Amino acid sequence: MNIVLDKLNSKNIMSAKLWIEDGSRNDPKDKKGIHQLLSSTMLRGCGPYNNRQISEIVESSGANLNCDTYEDGMLISLKCVESDAYKLLPLIGWMITKPILQLDQIELEKDLTIKAIKRQKESSYQLAFDGWRKMVYGDGPYGHDPLGSIDAINKINREDILPFAGSLIYRKKNLVISGKLPINVESNIKNSVAFNGINKIFNDQEETSNKNIIELANTPKTSICTTSLNTNQVILLLGKSTIRYDNKSDILLRLLSCYLGYGMSSLLFKILREKYGVVYEAGVYHPIRENQTPFIMHASTTKDKAILTLKLLKECWEKIINSEISTEELDLVKIKFRGQMAYSLQSISQRAEHKAHLLGIGLKKDYDKEILLRLENITSKEIKDAANKYLKNPLLSVCSNKEVISKIIKSWKT
Repeated sequence: MNIVLDKLNSKNIMSAKLWIEDGSRNDPKDKKGIHQLLSSTMLRGCGPYNNRQISEIVESSGANLNCDTYEDGMLISLKCVESDAYKLLPLIGWMITKPILQLDQIELEKDLTIKAIKRQKESSYQLAFDGWRKMVYGDGPYGHDPLGSIDAINKINREDILPFAGSLIYRKKNLVISGKLPINVESNIKNSVAFNGINKIFNDQEETSNKNIIELANTPKTSICTTSLNTNQVILLLGKSTIRYDNKSDILLRLLSCYLGYGMSSLLFKILREKYGVVYEAGVYHPIRENQTPFIMHASTTKDKAILTLKLLKECWEKIINSEISTEELDLVKIKFRGQMAYSLQSISQRAEHKAHLLGIGLKKDYDKEILLRLENITSKEIKDAANKYLKNPLLSVCSNKEVISKIIKSWKT
């Protein structure tokens, strides 16, 4: 396990983030959501502590301890005062080395997960995004939500989860601790009984590296998918799967996402809100992913304005492919990007999580500095070339009522 200490003047507060490689992308096709169940149940008993005892330890310290599942990995998060670190950090070790996984706790988490999935299905945006994701990634590693599916969750039992729990100790792990650092915290972790076995060194790095370059390619049979819902709201998602975060061209697409969707001076806001007033909300979804990252423009509108909104979305998409950003616009976009990066790293928890995430997907902890150095020399032509290479032929997902969907399908095909 790689341990990184990030000392900051944060009075007496520290944040620890442990990123474990492979999240929901490693769910078997018939057990979608198994990593989510594992991560949530790990908190409900580990090592010498049952669910009640863990709750008492954490709550009596006024601390927060969570475990979340993402597509590329699992993230254990601890925030506490520095004086409680030695009492609480071993819980992270026990979660990995000896999760109890009691049957009643698994069943409770299954019930909570199913309820969360049902709540998601009440969101028209989520339904549109699920449709887009399924169309683009199919049954591949990024083709489903980390929560999984109700059918799969119902079928998962304790015997299914145990092999995945047993594999945690062997997966690559990066622990970042930010804030006020306890004295000798690194040696304390390495010598802790709770972390026994985690700090093994695996020399077969090439095998692990190759494993993480997962195959996500899917050839969609159509360029549009629709989800029918009894609503007058219309959700439009227009996007492509693109490139890995560590690709040198990724920064070019991130600048485009700022240009399109960040702030009141963004293209989508100026066109869809200010000029035509056709949307409630518009923006760009472009997360950090280890593999094929989605790049999606999204808009929420009414049934009367749906066709015009789609037309304008397509025009904005074509603009970034066919036209270079002006010098003034590029300067503003670079300022936005720096500001966005600074804003996302304000708290010690944000800093620790971001560093753990970068290390977890195989990058250096100071990768952001390299990006900022490159930023100065990036040209509009480079950005346009990247758009031409990675953003042609986007795919559309729509969620609305049947009447609106029928009209949008006709408009999309013309």
